[in-house]
Amino acid sequence: MQILFLGTGAGMPSKQRNTSALALKLLEERGAVWLFDCGEATQHQILHTTLKPRKIEKIFITHLHGDHIYGLPGLLGSRSFQGGDEPVEIYGPPGIKEFVKSVLRISRTHLNYTIHFIEELEGVIFEDDLMKVTTAKLDHVIPSYGFRIEQKPLPPKLLIDRARDLGVPKGPLLAKLKSGKDVTLDDGSIIRSNDVTEPGQPGFVVTILGDTRFCRSAVDLGQHADVLVHEGTFDSSTEKLAGEYGHSTIKEAAETAKQANANTLIVNHMSSRFLPEDEKQLVKEMRDVHEQAFIAHDFDEFEWKINERRLKRI
Repeated sequence: MQILFLGTGAGMPSKQRNTSALALKLLEERGAVWLFDCGEATQHQILHTTLKPRKIEKIFITHLHGDHIYGLPGLLGSRSFQGGDEPVEIYGPPGIKEFVKSVLRISRTHLNYTIHFIEELEGVIFEDDLMKVTTAKLDHVIPSYGFRIEQKPLPPKLLIDRARDLGVPKGPLLAKLKSGKDVTLDDGSIIRSNDVTEPGQPGFVVTILGDTRFCRSAVDLGQHADVLVHEGTFDSSTEKLAGEYGHSTIKEAAETAKQANANTLIVNHMSSRFLPEDEKQLVKEMRDVHEQAFIAHDFDEFEWKINERRLKRI
């Protein structure tokens, strides 16, 4: 799993930061990319990466402010023009379907694929054998949501040499042992799965939050997450302003991560009021509360190292 930040700014684009968009690259896990928010010019940002729009399988929209959705119609059109023909699922608050359908209709944009819209965002909104996505409403000036993405535990690891030493031949019996089933050999001996496998690794947990004030649901969604992505639009000196506009300070983001016992915090959605030279103080502010914390920049990429159970900037 890799996290690629395509836009990390708040409100409107600046020279340093584009508007909100984040790609969760699940190429090894499911051969797909999940996109979270799609601010203006997201497809321009993608041009500077190795991402293929046709690989985008699901799009999650946290809320309907323009800096999170204005890039969506253009991206959907380009995905079709570039040969993408697989269906796309768009999860978002009520109104996202009307927004997308209206722009595509008025601009007479024809797509070569189907869009499935899911506007009921509460509890578990997606689950299959590999992944589970849970959502909850946050505290912003309009309905805004956070998403908790959980990878299911990985299958046991087959100790192939041990199985062969016990007389298990190549073929379907090995697959049964790996899946947790005991097998009987031709000579009547029973080989138990537990004797030739190691327990599978636990999956990762990533929590990605939309715009929000400090709130309980953000802490709940981030419980014991390996990675928590949280907005940090303001700093401590503008805490009152943050509350009035429905946002969090960078210190409040760190407090959320601390209360959630999250492993790593990544702060995005930074106000353009902050210049590069302000970053050292901002990092100190949040690391005083939650030590394992980063500020994201456009095109920053992080990789989950499963054997080390840690996130690494790449």
